[in-house]
Amino acid sequence: MGRPGAPWTIVALIVILIGVALSAPTGGAVPVVNLSIWGGYPEIAPVYQRAADAYQQAHPNVKVTVLTTDLRDYERKLAASLPSDTAGNILEVEASTVERYLEAGLIPKAPTDMAQFVRSRSFNKSAQDAASLANDVYGVPWFAGVGAFYYNTEMFKEAGLSAPPKTMDEVMAFAKKLAKTDAQGRVVRSGISLRLFGAGSGVAEKFAILMWPRGGDLLTQSAPGKYRAGYDNDAGRATMKMHLDAVFVDKVDSLDIKHDAEAFELGQTAMLERESWVIGDIQKNAPTLKYLTTPIPRDKRWGTIIGVVSLYVSRSAANPEVAWDFVKFLTQPQFERQLLGDVGWIPLRQDVNLDPVFATSPQYRGFLVKDKAYVYWSMPSIKDFDEIETKLASRLVAAYRDRTLAGNPAAIANMLHAAA
Repeated sequence: MGRPGAPWTIVALIVILIGVALSAPTGGAVPVVNLSIWGGYPEIAPVYQRAADAYQQAHPNVKVTVLTTDLRDYERKLAASLPSDTAGNILEVEASTVERYLEAGLIPKAPTDMAQFVRSRSFNKSAQDAASLANDVYGVPWFAGVGAFYYNTEMFKEAGLSAPPKTMDEVMAFAKKLAKTDAQGRVVRSGISLRLFGAGSGVAEKFAILMWPRGGDLLTQSAPGKYRAGYDNDAGRATMKMHLDAVFVDKVDSLDIKHDAEAFELGQTAMLERESWVIGDIQKNAPTLKYLTTPIPRDKRWGTIIGVVSLYVSRSAANPEVAWDFVKFLTQPQFERQLLGDVGWIPLRQDVNLDPVFATSPQYRGFLVKDKAYVYWSMPSIKDFDEIETKLASRLVAAYRDRTLAGNPAAIANMLHAAA
């Protein structure tokens, strides 16, 4: 889960803390408490700012520094700073990343009151599990990256399509009607923007999202603690064929045009699978764009990926009780609604009324499907997963450029078998 990177952004938030469990020195002056929040999502800084502004109305003497960078740089910074006890006090960490730090004892358990809060009805089981290891709670679920399909309603109307695709087969059938080429046969508007290239593990994650409905997984558990590739099968081969056909056979996407949210916002693609943050991005960059969202189309299965980000307190935090108090403060309804409405990430408290956000941005409904048949699934939380996913991504990027694989089922099967 991720979004385009941004440079380091430092926002100094000065807040006053009343009633913290700190004793004043003999002279009567209340000591300053310094807190730092680190994260890999710079767009969330305004939420922290608003929370800090509200916090200072009730509490004196805490200085909070927010430090954010793009996700990959942030993950590298965590890997270096947690073992040396130089990390920030409050940390945003994805479930797929945090387990290695929990097992190494680099992030302590949450205090009893916070554990009780996480285990309450405020959070669903998937969020609770993501912030826990075994039976112990370590963090507070904060937000999630949830996948859905975006579609340009004007392009759909132009193509004679009255509704979004409901099945994976319809996705490609619709893409053929929506794509446009020039006189030389080059794609100038894609019917669907697929993740065909990029650094890191994202290419493999997007492959998995389109493979999962067909019955495939990047990894399947073969025994306790043991995993094997789950894409060397019909589901993996069908998904690889989908990508290759899109580029070389049906020409509904291209390696030579813009992709991802930028392409959608510029009107250069008709469909896109992405997380909810794109809605907030569209509000800023393309406010007149006519579009809606829809759940991931179904095949053998129906559902979407969920990548949970929780807030943790590092073992090096000098004032952990203050850090946890601020974390709890952040989960109030007004900040959860701001997180969704202004930023675009899905908040994880399930007891917060989000109707005010839906009233102004109905597109968010495509990410919050209340149907028992719709599954919210996640990647395995194992310490080597990112490395495994990144290695597969590099193979996929090479394969998507290999014209000889298109229309060659045996070659596709061999490629996936070799990757597994």
